Amino acid sequence: MWALLALGLLALSDSALAYMGPGAGLTMIGSLVALVIAILAGIFGFIWYPLKRLLKRRRQDQNSVDKV
Repeated sequence: MWALLALGLLALSDSALAYMGPGAGLTMIGSLVALVIAILAGIFGFIWYPLKRLLKRRRQDQNSVDKV
């Protein structure tokens, strides 16, 4: 019951009609850019490091075959 009341009060809230300076917008844009870069860096790390290890192992195997 309380959750329904809280949801109703939130739905009926009126806008503040307050000035939001450029600092808030720039902060939001900066946070969004940082989030996107962090996600891309994570994806890059998950793909690049196993691939790098595979290529290194393949090179080592190829060098050991060439020496024999």
